[in-house]
Amino acid sequence: MDLTALAKQLEHHKGAPVDQWDPPFCGDLDLVIRASGRWDYQNSPIGRKAMVKLFASVIKQENGRYYLVTPVEKVGIQVEDLPFMVVAWEQIDHDGEPVIRVTTNVDETYLLSSKHPLIVDAGLPAVVVRDGLKARVHRNVYYQWADIATAAQAGESEGYYIDSAGERFLLAAENLG
Repeated sequence: MDLTALAKQLEHHKGAPVDQWDPPFCGDLDLVIRASGRWDYQNSPIGRKAMVKLFASVIKQENGRYYLVTPVEKVGIQVEDLPFMVVAWEQIDHDGEPVIRVTTNVDETYLLSSKHPLIVDAGLPAVVVRDGLKARVHRNVYYQWADIATAAQAGESEGYYIDSAGERFLLAAENLG
């Protein structure tokens, strides 16, 4: 499978309903999403952010593997950690309540809430984004959240929490220092 041919198939499917597509498996593509968030094709970084965003819009996870899917084919890709990364955040007022809005490395935004919770995945913080996929919290964001985190309250597991959308989310189970 050629990366350019795949991109052509996907041009009109941004925000595609990948959960509804079940095309046949067509093999693996030499595409790796690095733990750093960088996307490599044949061991070279994909330099065009628009292309990365296009491919990111059609990622699907099945049985622990990641795929890029179109209505007619599915190709396997490698993901070293998680497919996305939270690279920025801001606290906003949403319906009179403080909410943390996160932005991923593919410019998708989510409100930290029960729909898109902060979780601890493999011992590190991550945010559940779309279709059950996760975004690793970048180290810089983690340190900024450590500055606003508060200690566990009565009835909560030991650790440090951040508040968003009227909920508390565990950031770290150990000392943030």
